[in-house]
Amino acid sequence: MGLEHLNEDCFCLSLDEQALAAALESELGDAGLAERVRERCPYVFSARPVFLAQGQIRRMNEVVEAVEEVVALPAWQDRVLAGCSDASRHAQGSSRGAFLGFDFHVRGHTLGLIEINTNAGGAMLNAALARAQRACCPEMESLVPTLASALQLEQDIVGMFRQEWALAGQQCPLLSIAIVDEAPENQYLYPEFVLLRRLFERHGITAVIVGPEQLVLRDGRLWHGELAIDLVYNRLTDFLLEQPEHRVLRSALLQDAVVLTPSPRAHALYADKRNLTILTDDTELDALGVPAEVREILLDGIPRTELVGADNADRLWNERRRLFFKPAAGYGSKAAYRGDKLTKRVWGEILAGDYVAQALVVPGERRVDPDIEGSALKFDVRNYVYNRHVQWLAARLYQGQTTNFRTPGGGFAPVYGYPDRRSLADV
Repeated sequence: MGLEHLNEDCFCLSLDEQALAAALESELGDAGLAERVRERCPYVFSARPVFLAQGQIRRMNEVVEAVEEVVALPAWQDRVLAGCSDASRHAQGSSRGAFLGFDFHVRGHTLGLIEINTNAGGAMLNAALARAQRACCPEMESLVPTLASALQLEQDIVGMFRQEWALAGQQCPLLSIAIVDEAPENQYLYPEFVLLRRLFERHGITAVIVGPEQLVLRDGRLWHGELAIDLVYNRLTDFLLEQPEHRVLRSALLQDAVVLTPSPRAHALYADKRNLTILTDDTELDALGVPAEVREILLDGIPRTELVGADNADRLWNERRRLFFKPAAGYGSKAAYRGDKLTKRVWGEILAGDYVAQALVVPGERRVDPDIEGSALKFDVRNYVYNRHVQWLAARLYQGQTTNFRTPGGGFAPVYGYPDRRSLADV
């Protein structure tokens, strides 16, 4: 019996709702936060864990490390930053970019890195989720995330921002952080901003949650009212800071009046989906000086991706059922389409836009209700990465084309790493 049968037939309830409420309110957040989570994002946490083999987890690590090795090459940086804006080319020391998200589809022996994101949300929510796990049987005890691992993730998050501050060349302690997004209180994952603010404050860092219009640049510093901001945790989806309402942040970045993470440079180096066309082209990689063993990992672990253009439009249309189409600068699966769902009208929009076509990698599935036939939800696996280190794994259960946090039974799910040689008869 294969490991996939655990995702199909194990209906363990790993989520302790009372422990989750306690983690959100008394330990991590503030009074009423658990109720706000239930009201605003009722499908952000799934009660079912997702099982992966340790071998699958190791393969994801190998792909992450291979991508990081390529991004570190001066030839890669010269290539992808050529023609970019001054904000994308601007480096703040050797800062790396907080909360990289390497998102994979994993199903049996098939594994594929489908995209990289530079402002991957959910890490603090997963820290709360890890605090609320319970083993349903003695056999699962060793697989459940421990409180110690959740605490370590929280320490790693604080350490990541302090390291970003130091890598940007700052010598004094990090004292203040602004968590910045458009209308932050209206964002679906606003509760995570609250958790982060409380985490920073517990470690002696003043934190505010603000919109970009609440920030001003004066005297060579970025300010929120009378609070001088040392570092901005950037959650904006205007990744290049091109919109007029973000000109203060852009100016602050270019003047090094604040440390901004993740930055337009991080997005250009990692998350522009046109980068995937290079990472899946052996000739291009060889020309950049990527070693053969690294090229092999990338070509095996990332589905073939190419730019959509007039020269290949007819072929891609004919092959569309095996492809997934994404805007090169897209985020959150917006305007992304499975090829087998395309209409001629949408195809025309793709051709007129800036899109990539990616070989379709079928996501894994997790059955969530033993009493409902066909209750299996798709899942992807997010690797939270900083400075070449995978901080945490989380699955996201969903229904439809892409992750949406709108599916009953779906949302973030813990990943249980299953020993490669352990017999399923032990479960």
